[in-house]
Amino acid sequence: MPFSIPLAAATFMTIWFVVLFAVLPFGIRSQHEVGELTPGTDPGAPIAPKLLAKFAWTTLISAGVFAAVAALAKYAG
Repeated sequence: MPFSIPLAAATFMTIWFVVLFAVLPFGIRSQHEVGELTPGTDPGAPIAPKLLAKFAWTTLISAGVFAAVAALAKYAG
């Protein structure tokens, strides 16, 4: 492995959060789009954010990106 364990963990977590922010908007429908407004909430609030599925996809995508970064660091550096 081209990284120490703490550096690998920090790199993976940084990649994970960047990917999470890219994945969060996928499949979101707002209350305004659906037409089901709950009194006292913002019309742009999501109906069903499906966070567990997004966390799973984020982890899978991040693992692939991290593997590519690790391979690049090992073989190109």
